[in-house]
Amino acid sequence: MRNDDRLKLDFFSCTGEEVARNLLGKELVFNGKAGIIIETENYEGFDDKASHAFCGRTKRNAPMFGRAGISYVYFIYGMYYCFNVTTREEGFPAAVLIRGLLLADGTKLDGPGKVCRYLGISTQDTGRDLLAEPDFYIRTPERPFPFQIKVSPRVGIKKDVDRLWRFTMLWEEKMK
Repeated sequence: MRNDDRLKLDFFSCTGEEVARNLLGKELVFNGKAGIIIETENYEGFDDKASHAFCGRTKRNAPMFGRAGISYVYFIYGMYYCFNVTTREEGFPAAVLIRGLLLADGTKLDGPGKVCRYLGISTQDTGRDLLAEPDFYIRTPERPFPFQIKVSPRVGIKKDVDRLWRFTMLWEEKMK
C-alpha cells in the first residue's frame, strides 16, 4: 500500500451524506481481507430518529459523537454485527453504515451482517481509528472503475424512512 492510499481525516470530516456517497468505490481493508464498498447508509444529527444517537449519548453509541474516521460497531437482532465509520466534527453524532461489499472474485456481500461476518468485524472493533490502524482502514483502490450512484430511502428502519440517505453503487454490469 502506498502511503497516500489510505483515506485521511478531511475525507471523513464532511457531512455524512457526502461521506456515504464518496465511500462508494473505496476499498475497506480489515486483517488482510478487503472489498470494494458498494452500498452505504447515512445516520446523522440530533433529529434523525433512526439514528442510535437520537436519544442522546450512551456507552454503546459514544463513537458516533467522536472524531471522524472512528469505527462504530454494534450488534443487532442477537446475531449480526454492523460496521459504521464516523463523520463530521467531534460532538455531532454522525456515522455511515457499510451495507455492502464487492469482493475481488465478484462475490457481492449484500447486507451489513454479511460484511462483518466475512471480514471478522465485531463489537471488539468499535472505537478503532481507521486513520491510524495498520490492519483496519479504508483506501482508494489501485484500479478504480466508473460507476453511477442510486439514491434511495434507508432500509430496515421504522422512523425517518423518507430520508434519501441510502447510496448504492451501480457499475457497468448493473447499468445494462
